[in-house]
Amino acid sequence: MSLNFLDFEQPIAELEAKIDSLTAVSRQDEKLDINIDEEVHRLREKSVELTRKIFADLGAWQVAQLARHPQRPYTLDYVRLAFDEFDELAGDRAYADDKAIVGGIARLEGRPVLIIGHQQGRETKEKSRRDFGVPAAAGSRKAQR
Repeated sequence: MSLNFLDFEQPIAELEAKIDSLTAVSRQDEKLDINIDEEVHRLREKSVELTRKIFADLGAWQVAQLARHPQRPYTLDYVRLAFDEFDELAGDRAYADDKAIVGGIARLEGRPVLIIGHQQGRETKEKSRRDFGVPAAAGSRKAQR
């Protein structure tokens, strides 16, 4: 599994590893007539319940860790998944374009909607281009526009 789990998520990670290994064994041994679908289903339900339990009782530091997680979705990730025809607006019409603030018009179920969000970037080059996600005054003007 390619996800990075935080320390408080380790029980979930262990359960997901078991699910992955059972699924891999099931794929390899299709000829042997081993049916482990019920066990995989049971483990998936247990994983969902464990996830609910853990995330229902997070402390302040754990919430901060999640907010800073390197694989958390950013604005453009949500835009790509939920909206159609996103046209990004650039510039504040006064001075500059703040790349840390993303804004534009998209379509949601055929209706035009305005998107405004924060974008940091994942790789060093993109982070630099996005000013490491630190908005400037031009970003405020861009959002007001």
